[in-house]
This record gives sequence, structure tokens and C-alpha cells, in this order.
Amino acid sequence: MKQICVVGVGYVGLVTAACFADLGNRVIALDIAEEKIEGLKRGDMPIYEPGLKELVNRNVRSGRLTFTTSYPEGINGTEFVFIAVGTPSGVDGEADLRYVASAAQSVAQVMTSPLIIINKSTVPVGTGDWVADIVRQHQTEPIEFSVVSCPEFLREGVAISDFMNPHRTVLGSLDPDAAEKVAQLHLPLRSPIILTDLRTAEMIKYASNAFLATKISFINEIANICEALGADIKEVAIGMGYDNRIGPYFLDAGLGYGGSCFPKDVKALSFMAAEKGRHPQLLHAVMDINNDRRPMAFNRVKEMLGDLRGKTIGLLGLSFKPNTDDMRDAPSIDIANGLLAYGANVRAYDPVAMNVALPLLPQVKMCNDVYSMADGCDALMVNTEWNEFKHLDFERIKRLMKQAVIFDGRNIYDPESMQKIGFQYRSMGRGSNS
Repeated sequence: MKQICVVGVGYVGLVTAACFADLGNRVIALDIAEEKIEGLKRGDMPIYEPGLKELVNRNVRSGRLTFTTSYPEGINGTEFVFIAVGTPSGVDGEADLRYVASAAQSVAQVMTSPLIIINKSTVPVGTGDWVADIVRQHQTEPIEFSVVSCPEFLREGVAISDFMNPHRTVLGSLDPDAAEKVAQLHLPLRSPIILTDLRTAEMIKYASNAFLATKISFINEIANICEALGADIKEVAIGMGYDNRIGPYFLDAGLGYGGSCFPKDVKALSFMAAEKGRHPQLLHAVMDINNDRRPMAFNRVKEMLGDLRGKTIGLLGLSFKPNTDDMRDAPSIDIANGLLAYGANVRAYDPVAMNVALPLLPQVKMCNDVYSMADGCDALMVNTEWNEFKHLDFERIKRLMKQAVIFDGRNIYDPESMQKIGFQYRSMGRGSNS
């Protein structure tokens, strides 16, 4: 059994701490936010992630997982320290590393024995060297340490499964012995382990997320062309996905990517390239295409309804993707604010994200279910493809609505079926060649 400290109890940190504890290690999860730590001690999760509450509580009961706000308590007797704090976008798209710097400095000031410091946060290329400099500068006495980069590849909504069944584990370090020790920590996961240098490991994470964001923007560009030419992007994507060189994943046309990773990571990679005198044309196109999706969806609703003043629009889903309450860069925020600016009344329903969304969208009326939201609406907009939205009673919804208008921003419904019920229905990239 190893003793591990995980600094940061956000999506990545809390999942990492709970999963390593479930593998039999003793884990101390550390965060300076007292409210979060006190909540976790009571069994209250700061985020929604399927299965996480049960996993955390089980390992707390076993004594393998504890929580603290104290760096001395977290670091004492620890061999591995994971830094899993936020790295939000700065003004120009650069990664804001203040929380990484603070964590590294705090670790350095209290360490009393050799440590392996592992960057789990998504950080710019070169951050591992920078963290090492911070630790050396703030140690109270020279103590041996090593820095390892171990980027995370967790998807919100399936983060526990992704941690326990990874496609690969990437480890980068200038210290082969430290990298080998961190590799041993990951051996129970039985995934391929890639050992490389610090900067290459950091780049693998950015390149991976930028490529996935590129797939999403590519299929949305093709969706625009399909709509103009009378082709159906859903079937085009299926036909493309059977090609093993392409694969079926991240080919869902719609409102574009959002969340905590893709937007900031593509911006950060573009910023890094520009700083070194490179011109990342493809990354700029990826961001431009993604930014166009939200106003495009908003304009489609305007085309269907005309003047929006006094109209009531219901939003199906608020979180940026299903199975999470994460509202970071969610398309629903821009869409709701656009509708409100044109004088519409906006309602919304989301299975888990409404409490998180309410402070961000105070003028939006949050409803208890889809049917109460639809009552008296002039139009519905699908923003998030939650499973519970896929088999609604649309005959009932049509009777409740003032006008039978649906804009499907996630292409989850069959156009012909919706039209047979009597809806004026539009989606993304599904032309008609009838």
C-alpha cells in the first residue's frame, strides 16, 4: 500500500483520489477550499459524476481516503504528490498557472522527505521544468524530489471507468527511476504505459484534445454542407465511422464542443504556438467553426418563430454534455442569453445541472420536468442529449405547447417522426432530398 496525496478535489483530483484509494492505497485529498473539504467529510460531493459519491464514501468508510486543508498533514509520510488543480484560460487564451504555482510552492515549504511530484493538471509544455524550479526555490532545506508528468484523459460522465480502464498511461520525466515508480503505481490498471520526457508527455495531452476538437469541428463543417446539399449528416457520420482509419467517435454534429477541456486546451495550444512564432492555422479554424455553432442555432430559432419578443422558449438540457452538471462553456449559456436579449422568456430543465446553472442564468425559469416546462412554450430547443430526452411523450408535449416548434441542436430525434406528429422541426446538418 502506497501513501498518496492529491492536491485539488475538482473533477480530476477527486476521481484520482477515490480511484487510487479503491486500488488499495492510502490517499489524502487536499484542498485549500474549506467548504469543499468539510462537505466531503460529510459525504457531500462538490461535483456530479455518476458513481463518484458511492466510490468516495466506500473508501472513506474503509479508512483509505481522507480529506484535509492542511499541507503538512497531507504531505507528511507521503511518497507521491499529485497536483490536480485547475488551469483556466487567461486573457489571451494562455493557461493560468497560478494554482499550480501555489500548490508547488506549498508542497516545497512543508516537505521533509524525498517526494515524487506528479503533474496531473493539463499544463503548458515546459511546466514540469518550471514546477521543479519553484520547488527548489521554496524548499526550507535541500531535499531530493522528482517531477513527473502524468496527464489525465478522463471524460466527464464516465470518469471513473476511464480511470480504471485507461487506453494508455502517459508518464514523462527526466528521472527514469521516478517514472518507473509512478508506472508501478499504475500497473493495477493494466494499460499500456508510455514513458517519455516531460515536455513530450505534456504535449501528448494537448495534441490529443486538439485532435478530438478538430474532429468535432470537421463534422460540423460537413453538417453545414450537408444541409445545403440535401444530405443527412447522421448517416454520413455512420458511413464515415465504419472506416477504421476514421472511427465512429466524436462525429456527432451539433452545437459544438464545450466544457472545461477542449475550449481552453485548443486556445492554450494555439497561444503556445504563436509565442514560438508558429501560425496554427488549423487550430484557428477549429475554434472559428465551433464559435459559429451557437449563433447559428440561435438564428435558426429566430427563422422559425420570427420576432422573439414575448415568445416563450424551453431549453432541453443545460450542461455542456450529459451525465455531468458542468456548465463551463456550455452552449446553453450563450443561447439563453441570446434569446433573453431579443425579449424572449426562457425556461429550462436539466436532470442535474439546474442548481449550477441558476447563478449563471438568473433570468431563466428552472422547471421540475420537461412537461411543465413545455406547457405554453412557443418552441423547444435541445441543448444536451440526456437519455431521458430521447423517448418523451411528444403527443403530450404538442398538446401542451402554444406552437409546435422544436429545434434539435443535438440531432437526437428522427425528423420524419417529429413531422408526422405535427411539429415544425429543424436540426443540424440534416437536409432533405425528398
